Amino acid sequence: MDIVHSMQVFVSVMETGSFTKAAQALHLHRPAVSKTIQLLELQLGGRLLNRTTRQVSFTPEGEVFYKRCKAILAEVDETMASLGNRPARLTGKLRVDLPVALGKLLIIPSLMEFQSQYPGIELTLGASDKPIDMIAEGVDCVVRLGALEDSSMVATGVGFLPMVTCAAPAYLERFGEPRTLADLDTHRAVNYFSGTNPRPIEWIFVVDGQVKTMRLDSGINVNDSEAFVTSALAGFGLIQGLELTVREHLKDGSLVRVLDGYPVPSKRISILYPHRDLLPPKVEAFVQWLKALMATHNLT
Repeated sequence: MDIVHSMQVFVSVMETGSFTKAAQALHLHRPAVSKTIQLLELQLGGRLLNRTTRQVSFTPEGEVFYKRCKAILAEVDETMASLGNRPARLTGKLRVDLPVALGKLLIIPSLMEFQSQYPGIELTLGASDKPIDMIAEGVDCVVRLGALEDSSMVATGVGFLPMVTCAAPAYLERFGEPRTLADLDTHRAVNYFSGTNPRPIEWIFVVDGQVKTMRLDSGINVNDSEAFVTSALAGFGLIQGLELTVREHLKDGSLVRVLDGYPVPSKRISILYPHRDLLPPKVEAFVQWLKALMATHNLT
């Protein structure tokens, strides 16, 4: 029995939560996956998985074995990739989930450079502003903006995005331009909420070197970055948005900066990936490439 292959099959079953999905991911027949797990359990002399009609889950022994498999497979990948120390030797599939706006406006337009450096890596991209289950969905790493929820994932900061407070001219004609934070009591906001949590994200300003948070009445609430900017353009209210996403609108006058005397802290960019002893070389390569991209655009 090829023990490395067996470990790869076992890990795939656990990370997809399904024999069928693991077979699809590994381009194997489902019976072959099932047989591999059975032989592995027979060789180890114990049950690694609990099987039901709906899902598979770790036994205590299986959880220990999973963690060791991840470390060993990562070390195997790194050893193979390091031969000759050439990036072109990195191979395999890399699945990444990106924030919609950051992916569309900055990362994806630059990804041909990553592909040129690592032609053996096959990229699969998802674009989402909502939390995802990385293990269940088989995602290698995710890029996220702002404060991160408590998580068992490892987070690496790669840069910061400037923020700006602005509004459409039509909105300012109707409600007037706010000059101070106290003026915001009579204004409406395009408020953003994340995932299924309907509570809007707080507004943040820096006042005399101190961070001040506020909540504004909503003209509309959205949980999509493109709908967020579109709602501001339509005149629903003020927004605190990524400068990257409103830059062209500020240039053509369809959005106008306000409250310049009250800066907004930049939003942190982070990469998250499952905790493991050794980071797979293909993920490490993407992390380092993204750090370099942020530095190129003066976003570190």
